[in-house]
Amino acid sequence: MNGPRGGSSSLRSAFSYCVQQVRNYDYHHYLCLLELPPEMRKPAFALRAFNVETARAMDVASDPKIGLMRLLWWQEAIDKLYTKKTVNHPAAQALSWAISEHSISKPWLKRSVEARIRDAQREADDIPESVEELERYAEDTVSTLLYNTLQAGGISSTAADHAASHIGKASGLVLLLKSLPYHCTRNRHHNYIPVELAEKHGLLVKQGGRSEILLDNDSREGLCNVVFEIASVANVHLLKARELVGKVPAEAKPVLLHSVPVQVLLDSLSKAHFDVFDPRMQRGVLGVPPLWFQVRLKWYSWRSMF
Repeated sequence: MNGPRGGSSSLRSAFSYCVQQVRNYDYHHYLCLLELPPEMRKPAFALRAFNVETARAMDVASDPKIGLMRLLWWQEAIDKLYTKKTVNHPAAQALSWAISEHSISKPWLKRSVEARIRDAQREADDIPESVEELERYAEDTVSTLLYNTLQAGGISSTAADHAASHIGKASGLVLLLKSLPYHCTRNRHHNYIPVELAEKHGLLVKQGGRSEILLDNDSREGLCNVVFEIASVANVHLLKARELVGKVPAEAKPVLLHSVPVQVLLDSLSKAHFDVFDPRMQRGVLGVPPLWFQVRLKWYSWRSMF
């Protein structure tokens, strides 16, 4: 990806860092961004790299307190960027350029990092009550990213915003499902299985006035049922987004190709009978061969669909 016209070598290095981060840690969305028009790619990669940095803050930290400090640092960094102060971080440098050149909305950036901060501050027994709470988290962290990308492209469309809202919610939900095995190893799986579904499918255990999620070999079927129900909600959002395809302007459709990873992951979950621990879920790109994923993405792009 070419650097910004007239940009300094440090800014070109910052964008190179962003592209590499997205490619390394968010590969399926990296492929989606390559389908954007060239003039939209730079701000889109800056935004997606910001998302990578904040999404991984808790995962790369050896201590949860350090992870929280990283998120608080990003919260402060956003304020600095909008007052044209220098922030010494390549992703922040690229984001500063995107804010300056494309009038990126500050409230959506703040909303994203603040949602992650609230999530990081959860206590071990602070379990979401319903799927609606997960939907709000997905809206705050994923839909906002799509809103900002549309804005970076100068696209103003109510239909596109509505589609982005649904795609963001669907994407957030299925990615939370995919990450369940990882969070189990870090003892954070309870954060993303709602009380209402855990209780319905026999996963909720109450001990000493505290509620815990039970995940063992005997509860595998119950977990699959929970995953199916959440995946079904994600699928409804995807269908609602696609109902708007005729109303969404052509220039917005490449941004909304983020629906393709959602569909691929839903299909992979279905083939695995909604068992997130099935080894097939970790193969390739979201459970399918990389070439097949790219062909499917190109097919949707060529047909101006999402």
